[in-house]
Amino acid sequence: MSQAIQILAGRARGAALVLLLAVPAGAHAGSALERIGVDLRPGDPGCVASVRGRDGVEVESHGGVRERGGAANDARTNFRLASVSKQFTAMAVMLLVADGRLAYDASLADLLPGFPAWARRVTVRHLLTHTSGMPDYERAMDRAAALGGTVYTPDRQVRDEDAIALLRREPRLDFEPGTSWAYSNSAYVLLGEIVARADGRPFAEVLERRIFGPLGMRGTHLYVKGRNRVERRAYGHEAQRGELVPADQSATSATQGDGGIYSNVADLARWDTALREGTLLPTAAMQAALVPVQLADGGQTHWPPDGDEDDLAPGQPVSYGYGWFLDPLDGHRRMWHFGTTRGFRSAIMRLPDENMTAIVLCNRSDLDARMIAERLLRDALATRP
Repeated sequence: MSQAIQILAGRARGAALVLLLAVPAGAHAGSALERIGVDLRPGDPGCVASVRGRDGVEVESHGGVRERGGAANDARTNFRLASVSKQFTAMAVMLLVADGRLAYDASLADLLPGFPAWARRVTVRHLLTHTSGMPDYERAMDRAAALGGTVYTPDRQVRDEDAIALLRREPRLDFEPGTSWAYSNSAYVLLGEIVARADGRPFAEVLERRIFGPLGMRGTHLYVKGRNRVERRAYGHEAQRGELVPADQSATSATQGDGGIYSNVADLARWDTALREGTLLPTAAMQAALVPVQLADGGQTHWPPDGDEDDLAPGQPVSYGYGWFLDPLDGHRRMWHFGTTRGFRSAIMRLPDENMTAIVLCNRSDLDARMIAERLLRDALATRP
């Protein structure tokens, strides 16, 4: 049996967060949640957080609204996942590899013709693991605009075909494939197109047919403006001069393989179950995604020393597989990812050996979803029977 307890968690900058927590009867409910320090006021956008533990124990926290004057966030509110989408792109690749329709060592030049000669040295495995050396399509956008090319904005967004065209004009890679590591949205845009061509269907349809549909993730979709819509949609917000203002789309919000999926906590729980039970891929096939990549010389991968907003720890070691970070949490084996985009923050964090997963989805960019997930997991570990 469990009891529902309403808690006023720790105050941050003078405002309180109301959390709904389901815990085993008799457990100490408030300790870690009171340390989350999330700032929510009535009517503000907020977040939904969930911890799924062993024996079906769950912790769920709902806070804030989908948009000003809108419905409250709940477990079926659909948030933009941003880079948490990458694990679904990676799964689509792995499913096609299992089908024999793709190979990890296939070259970009063979899969997507029209690139310079350097594409011959880039493989699917390099793209999956951020070791490809692919130039950043956002920097390519800026360079093209400075030379009189298209200026992309939230109203004139860069799409996959635009990003790929920009990358095809790049004269060189940032580094030789396999010799370094740099987080690459470009790589996952390319993977989305590679999946679509290998399957013979649009990338969004591949995800629906191979992942979302079979798992019953009915609220989860790759959003393509003008072609589909997101039900129960949360809209993004950013803090400006002490106020949260709508900030839902950026110039890069239309690309697909690197961050275009919307989902909710209830659907992501189904995804978590499928990963645990090997529903989509046998455990042996899934293990390929969970081996930290090494450089061609056997060396450790590191975050680039001159970090940008996607670099969490410039110059520090990083462990990454296929769509998952793989560094441990307090000695517990962990697979996780974060998502950062205009107006949204997200995180999914799995401790496979503990059968425990935290999911945090926020429609405001001043919340640290990764930190919330870590603190919720630490609380769950500390208070479990």
